[in-house]
Amino acid sequence: MTKKKTGYAAAIDELEAIVLKIEGEEVDVDELAENVKRALELIKTCNLKLKNTEEEVSRILKEIGE
Repeated sequence: MTKKKTGYAAAIDELEAIVLKIEGEEVDVDELAENVKRALELIKTCNLKLKNTEEEVSRILKEIGE
């Protein structure tokens, strides 16, 4: 799968689709590793976006408090 910039909501949607596919046993063994790798990329993307957003909101709140 190619790497592409993914927004948080789109990443969550794609993660949910991957989980449903795997849980529903719709993925064959050959695709399983690729799906798990993509899920890891999406999780990292979500974590980074959450961290960045938290830092930005904290910075904004500090500015408001000054």
